[in-house]
Amino acid sequence: MGKANSKLSSEELQELQRCTYFDKRELQQWYKGFMKDCPTGSLDRENFARIYKQFFPFGDSAAFANHVFDVFDENKNGTVDFKEFISALSVTSRGRIDEKLVWSFQLYDINNDGYITRDEMYQIVEAIYKMVGNMVKLPEDEDTADKRVEKIFTLMDSNGDGKLDMEEFREGSQKDPTIVNALNLYDGLV
Repeated sequence: MGKANSKLSSEELQELQRCTYFDKRELQQWYKGFMKDCPTGSLDRENFARIYKQFFPFGDSAAFANHVFDVFDENKNGTVDFKEFISALSVTSRGRIDEKLVWSFQLYDINNDGYITRDEMYQIVEAIYKMVGNMVKLPEDEDTADKRVEKIFTLMDSNGDGKLDMEEFREGSQKDPTIVNALNLYDGLV
């Protein structure tokens, strides 16, 4: 979409206004910044991680950025173009709670099988803990990724099968909003 062009076409702008929560002016500003950072018109995994690190300079954001990249890369071609970028940013920053839940579920469901296992949850929670480093003081019952995952599964795994489906995740997120709060990392950016 708009590769190597300095401006979005009117058709592209109209399409993005229909499928995002951004207005024309915002889309043009985001596009200008995106093309400045990504003159090829797309972000690869390495550049995505580099840009992500700018927002979390005191921790190791590499693993979390890698997982987020996988969700941003909707067509799974190994790059994130502007439409994928702005669509994901729209959901994570301005989307309705149900949209954020679906997006968040996709982040935790690393292998895309429709379930979140303890191992998948651990990978994401551990990545978040590494990313925020010592900037956040955690309660004793959540001060390690293992403890946090155990607490989440105790709360959410209502059928006790050791994995979470979308409905369990949705219901559990209502009981513990911090599950989706990881997405609020974008609130200050937009």
